[in-house]
Amino acid sequence: MSDLLEVRNLTKSFGGVVANRDLSLSVPDGGIVGLIGPNGSGKTTLFNCIVGYHPIGSGSIRFAGREVSRLRVPAIARLGLVRTFQQTRVYRNMTCMQNMQISVRHQHDGLLTMFSKIPSEVSVQAETSLEFVGLYNKRFLRAGDLSFGQQKLLEFAMALMNRPRMLLLDEPTAGINPTLINSLIDRMRSTNDAAQRCSEA
Repeated sequence: MSDLLEVRNLTKSFGGVVANRDLSLSVPDGGIVGLIGPNGSGKTTLFNCIVGYHPIGSGSIRFAGREVSRLRVPAIARLGLVRTFQQTRVYRNMTCMQNMQISVRHQHDGLLTMFSKIPSEVSVQAETSLEFVGLYNKRFLRAGDLSFGQQKLLEFAMALMNRPRMLLLDEPTAGINPTLINSLIDRMRSTNDAAQRCSEA
């Protein structure tokens, strides 16, 4: 199994503070990998470097065989590498459906907005994804009215709308009750299995 993501000798500093020093890791295509470390150990900084939010000081980041360490976030996202965040980034005053719809990049490579004409296939995909994460019955509720755990599931579903090749989940189970944790883990495994079946077809 080939590596989809390769990080080699990555170093990232903020002034005199070194967040990541000479760090290397790899993630095989189709693999589910956990990154473990205490608070403040640099996990989020590493994610930010991988997806282009932070420029790295030195080292290499390769995704799908391509060097991406000098690319910006949108270019890396177009390659299929995206992330979620510790604190949910949903539009709290918009419904779950609206959150799903505007998370999709349209054919002109920009995000749909609440003023855009939403293609019917996007709405169908949004409903299917919300059903997948168990939020279909809440699709017309404001995202801000969901529990924190449900907002995590919504953000997970939003990230899946662009069918990423790799999804980095930053503390996906933090603050979530055990029932939702099991639900989220099951859905992550199901998503990965479905993606592998598609790639092998």
